[in-house]
Amino acid sequence: MPEQSFILWIVGAILAVTGLSGLLLPIVPGAPLLFLGLLFGAWAEDFHYIGVWTLLLLAGMAALTYVVEFAASILGVKKYGGSRRAMAGAVLGGIVGLFLGIPGILLGPFVGAVIGELSLQRSLNQASRAGFGTVVGLAIGVAGKLAIGIAMVGLFLLIRFL
Repeated sequence: MPEQSFILWIVGAILAVTGLSGLLLPIVPGAPLLFLGLLFGAWAEDFHYIGVWTLLLLAGMAALTYVVEFAASILGVKKYGGSRRAMAGAVLGGIVGLFLGIPGILLGPFVGAVIGELSLQRSLNQASRAGFGTVVGLAIGVAGKLAIGIAMVGLFLLIRFL
């Protein structure tokens, strides 16, 4: 069984590292991959140290990353005077941006929010503020997701080694 355990640890580590990087990159589903990596780590030791309650807490934390990202984006647009159309434009811009690589991922939500505001006959200044708010919200969301991801790893290690 030691060979199986070693393989599970390797797969878990790869998934966890990929998941942490995915919290920064919108293309990669970071939180689910991080959770899977930690699950594989628990499985590698037959759930001796990490049990059901810890795994449920880690799953809840993974789900929380999506709530944080969504809330931060909305608050960023609202704080800078953006409308619902700016928020919808930011979402659509983000989706379109996924197909355009890293520049699209970074600029898509901004451009989408600006277009959303311009469609309401707002000035370019107002539209740009909404776009900037979207970018601020996305940055805060990424920071929040990363903090939760690091806390997930910390919790896993704390319970495993204490």
